[in-house]
Amino acid sequence: MDLHQKAQIISDTLEDLQGIPEWDGTEDVLECLILTILSQNTTDVSRDKGYAKLREKFPTWEDVLQADADAVEATIRIVGLGKQKTETIKNFLSWLKTEHGELCLEFIHDMKTEEALEFLCQHKGIGIKTASVTLSFACGREVFPVDTHILRISKRLGLILSNCSAEKAHHELPQIIPKGKSYPFHMNLIYFGRQICNARKPLCDQCPLTQHCLYYEENKKE
Repeated sequence: MDLHQKAQIISDTLEDLQGIPEWDGTEDVLECLILTILSQNTTDVSRDKGYAKLREKFPTWEDVLQADADAVEATIRIVGLGKQKTETIKNFLSWLKTEHGELCLEFIHDMKTEEALEFLCQHKGIGIKTASVTLSFACGREVFPVDTHILRISKRLGLILSNCSAEKAHHELPQIIPKGKSYPFHMNLIYFGRQICNARKPLCDQCPLTQHCLYYEENKKE
């Protein structure tokens, strides 16, 4: 069985188990990008609280751009890495205003996917995962963001090598994901990683994928 076939079986199995997540439509691209920057190395709960505080304190992106960096950092403290994330956000907003005349990213819809990824990743603090999440969630593009759950599960299932980095996985996994399944497969792997295939104590007795799992073969199978 090649990796394309294996990915198809895994995708189908997870859809049978968890349903087919549907992309719920275009989001504001700049809003999605900044929300994703805030989500780096933190929980969804902290991200959402930090974003809500940011928008309450600074209702427009122009307000964020003009605000003192220390004030922005204090506002988003809950998300962690406040200084770094503040610098990333303010630098990007400044560049966007200078280069495009307004704080709007909707023009990214007119870019080809690879062009859009390169466009976002040229900025310090915006890596391939942040760019991919933005293009997937805000634009509905066929990209495949790789978070910690997906990286862990993909290694356990042998979709990528055990020493594969997250950045490399962003280039390898999209080549084997079933066509048109990038978003539902991404979401289902995250759900699966939270509910069954967790990091420390995976619930292998509840898992429908053990016959495809290297981790199970090496650690659980008797």
